[in-house]
Amino acid sequence: MEIGAVFPTCDIGNDPAAIRDWAQTAEGLGYEYIVTFDHVLGAEHANREVKLTGPYTEDDAFHEPMTLLAYLAGVTEKIGLATGVVILPQRQTALVAKQAIEIDLLSSGRLRLGIGTGWNYVEYDSLGMSFEKRGKVFDEQIDLMRRLWEESLVDFSGSFHRVDRASLLPRPTRKIPLWFGAFSSVAVRRAVREGDGVLFGAPPTAMRRLHEKTLAELEVAGRDRESFGAEAMVDFSLGADRWVKELEVWRAAGGTHLSLRAMDTAAEFSGASHVGYSGPAAYIDALKTFRDAVDWS
Repeated sequence: MEIGAVFPTCDIGNDPAAIRDWAQTAEGLGYEYIVTFDHVLGAEHANREVKLTGPYTEDDAFHEPMTLLAYLAGVTEKIGLATGVVILPQRQTALVAKQAIEIDLLSSGRLRLGIGTGWNYVEYDSLGMSFEKRGKVFDEQIDLMRRLWEESLVDFSGSFHRVDRASLLPRPTRKIPLWFGAFSSVAVRRAVREGDGVLFGAPPTAMRRLHEKTLAELEVAGRDRESFGAEAMVDFSLGADRWVKELEVWRAAGGTHLSLRAMDTAAEFSGASHVGYSGPAAYIDALKTFRDAVDWS
């Protein structure tokens, strides 16, 4: 099992040296990947006829994930780099495909591209994309993105995209892993049908049943479970005893990745609590504390 660290995008601040130090500490401690979240805009939740159901608001800062990972590729050497997840249907497909290639090339093949559909309709509207059609757009994007990565010349006509005999250069030197965020059976089926793994943004004990559903879907699809990844997340606020328990549960369930989330913003959304981190150094200390308490050898 690989152990990773969630980049504390909302809390760590904007000092590039602090961001570098956090990433290099994670790498030096033996964490195997960094995963970062995505929101382009935050929206006020109050007084909306259609409620916003997600945890983040206009007060929560997000580093742009593709730009961030490009920076992290330059200040680290071997640690994996993952999005968890990029909200693909609110972004231009060919541009995301090209950005992913660039990060993967500059990092010598360390990118894992996690994608999803999101929940913030205000963000979709602000970016000129359709929230209502996001599922259908998403399915088409996956097909187009893979073709842009693999084919020397693409001629594509879909319901939402037209590529008229064009190409992306440079192309990737390997198959970029494509993982899917999932909190529902629909998302799990899509991940099994199209992807290389699934990202559960919650602790293993909360995701066990959905993971069992994933394994059943893999069997129905005739896919090898050993080649399909599953990532869960454990919050720093839960404490050492719970960290160890969650790791054991996930290992027994056949999970392949487990990431540490140390960030106060929206902690309660995943059943965690606020820690009260005091500046950038506190997030580095959390990496060390978790590493000392959990044996993942």
